[in-house]
Formats: sequence, structure tokens, C-alpha cells
Amino acid sequence: MFSPEGPTLRELAVQALSSVEHGYDLLAPKFDHTPFRTPDTILDAVPSALGPLGPFDDGLDLCCGTGAGLAVLAEVCRGSVTGIDISAGMLEVARQRAGELSGGSRVTLVRGDARALPFAGSAPAFDLVVSFGAFGHFLPGELPGLFAQVHSVLRPGGRFAFPVVAPARPGTPAYWALLGFDAVMRVRNAVWRPPFVMYYRAFRLADVRRELTHAGFDVETRALPEFGRGPDGSPRCRMVVATRTPAGRQPVSS
Repeated sequence: MFSPEGPTLRELAVQALSSVEHGYDLLAPKFDHTPFRTPDTILDAVPSALGPLGPFDDGLDLCCGTGAGLAVLAEVCRGSVTGIDISAGMLEVARQRAGELSGGSRVTLVRGDARALPFAGSAPAFDLVVSFGAFGHFLPGELPGLFAQVHSVLRPGGRFAFPVVAPARPGTPAYWALLGFDAVMRVRNAVWRPPFVMYYRAFRLADVRRELTHAGFDVETRALPEFGRGPDGSPRCRMVVATRTPAGRQPVSS
């Protein structure tokens, strides 16, 4: 699961005993060599799914990390590309990546908390907000505020899009691995401060759809066909597309 360039077990332990911000500062130089980074196969599938929903001018990568998703925005947005993350270390790696990116001159990186976006006090600034693999860092009770922040920075009709992988089937090795990881993190956070919030099984699609609708979005999901379907016929990977509704219209979920 880890390449030779990835972190050692000791480095992971030190990170896990830190705060989320400081932990990712420590992990940043080796983060792209861990299984925690969103796979390229998912990143590569998103632009073709977003294409028919555009055109988009200005885009935001929420919790951009090392900037792997910036290339997605650069491909589908014809205006500015902005990444925001709480970790200065992750942003430093993202800055290096942006410098190598075609259209990198359009990229602006901002250090900030997704729960209190620094763009929220001005006129809505974005047509598209994306996020990749970051939602495990937010407790279920934080989702209403997080989604309200995203809603506030999107122009009317703007989209909030992110991929969601189908949960592991009960009894499979992946199911037990994720269950064990979350259990270990809950014990760690019960006995150690500061907390390190990262739970793989806390971001449930039904809850997400409900909270997005409450925040003022029309919500739909689109299968990413590149990943096929599971034994029950459901998509292995979907893209959630939440559209900021025009003022005065009631949001719907489909």
C-alpha cells in the first residue's frame, strides 16, 4: 500500500499523534506516496463527468492538499483556479505542483479552514467547487456548516461536485480494515489530545444528500462508468453534483 518513497511507520505514528493541521504538515512531502491520496483513476474520471455540466469560469478545490485535484479544475475551468487547505506543508507541495501544471499561472493557493472560508464575506466567487477525499476530516455535525460555507461562495447555478466510492461490502477485507481504522481513531481521540479527526465510515451518502438539500442545493448523483458496478448493480463510484438553487426556489434531491 505504501511505496518505498512513502512515510515510515514511525513517521505515521508521529503524524497520528499530532493535530490534523500539524500532522499533515509533517506528512506533506511524502503524502502522494501513501494510499490516503485520491487515486489518479478517480481524478482522471471526473473531468469527463463534469464536462457536460459546464462551462465553468472560476473553480475552487476545497481541502486541496498537495494539489492533485488542481489539474481537474485547470482542465474544466476557463478562468481562475483556487485551492484552499489548512496545512501549510500540503500547500507548499501544491505550489510546486501548480508550477508544473499547464495553466499554472491561473492557480491561487490559500491557507484557510473549509469551515470558515475566507471568501464567504464577499460576492460569490466560484462556478464550481470540487473536493477529493477530504470529508473524513469532518464530523457529521460539522456538515451543515461546511455545506453552508460552500453554498455561500458559489454563484447561483454553481456546482459542488465530489466523487464518492461505494462502501465496502460487510465481511470483506476492506470492510474490516476500514472498521478497524475508524475504531482505532476513536480510541486515540478518546485518550489523546489534540484530536486527529479522520473517519472513513462517517461520511454516509444518505446523510450527505440530506444536509446538502438543507443547505440549499439541488442534489443528484452520477455514476462514473469507468469503475463499473458491484454485484448488486449499484455503481462502484459516483459523483455527487449539488447545484446552488436560484433564490426563492426550493431545493430537491434526486
